[in-house]
Amino acid sequence: MFDAEVGDDGYREDPTVNLLENKSSTLFGKEAALFLPSGIMGNLVAMIAHVNNQRGCEVMVGNKSHILLWEQSGAAQFAGLQMREVKNLPDGSLDMIELREKFRPSNPLDHESHTSLVCIENSHNYLGGVVIPLEWLDQLGKFVKEKNVPLHMDGARVFNAAVHLGVPVSRIAEHCDSVTFCLSKGLGAPIGAVLVGNKMFIERCRRIRKSLGGSMRQSGIVAAAGVYALDNCVERLAVDHRHAKKIGHAIHQMASPDLSVNLEKIDTNIIIIKLNNSEIKSVDLYNMLLKVDNEGDDNLSKVNLTSVRISYLYEGCVRLVLHKNISEEDVDMAIEKIKYVIEKINSYN
Repeated sequence: MFDAEVGDDGYREDPTVNLLENKSSTLFGKEAALFLPSGIMGNLVAMIAHVNNQRGCEVMVGNKSHILLWEQSGAAQFAGLQMREVKNLPDGSLDMIELREKFRPSNPLDHESHTSLVCIENSHNYLGGVVIPLEWLDQLGKFVKEKNVPLHMDGARVFNAAVHLGVPVSRIAEHCDSVTFCLSKGLGAPIGAVLVGNKMFIERCRRIRKSLGGSMRQSGIVAAAGVYALDNCVERLAVDHRHAKKIGHAIHQMASPDLSVNLEKIDTNIIIIKLNNSEIKSVDLYNMLLKVDNEGDDNLSKVNLTSVRISYLYEGCVRLVLHKNISEEDVDMAIEKIKYVIEKINSYN
């Protein structure tokens, strides 16, 4: 980053940003790419560009999707787009029966909106980092092509999906007209996201990015980290996946009636922990895992001095996320702390 060659990306004069965009479009098998400050902006820009600024259109999204739940309804705020929910199945795919039923025609009656875009998410954040099956992506690709409606993928963690499936990321993006991916998730860069698609689409996106304040000067400083991430941090995602499974197995082996994990749903770097006892609140588990103290027992000092940070999804459900700065030793220490807390919880009941 310190040595990055920079320029004004607003004038497309930043060579490091250009390198990142060219590298990204090649990896995804698309014509062009655009560097943005965040994945949320990438999703918003893509939605606006796909509908050509036609306010009042309808965008189909999963009912557990990040676009719907965690992006402040930006499509409605800034683009006048209506999001219509379709049920997410446990593997992150959409219920095709419901999708077909809710799909509106391109030439609607005067009192109807019309379906202008379908958005999917891979890997799926809210459902625990699960990876959508390729067979379903092929099925969806055929469906949207028949409907002549574009398909956008929120691929914040799409490289995790590619590593899990053992396929190039271009295979996952094959049927997508656009994909947003984050450099700042598993890939480990400090900031940024990239949006890929065809040249005409990306040109529209570049103009929209400017209006949203996403055009940056000398942004090669941060784009350099993205270049490094794509060159060095993709294959190592398998380490995060292995660490997640190791922690998941340790929790499962505790056989606690109060906490559980679904080992079959640990595809990537996210672990969902369900709290099966209504008397145990998510905040209680959070505080117990975060707490650092020394109760005077030398045998427990290492456990008590270990802090494990989890995040809240909803009451009765929390998650753990692995990343590139978590070592094997960190994982082992986290497991001991988690087991210690589970034993404490079990002793209460």
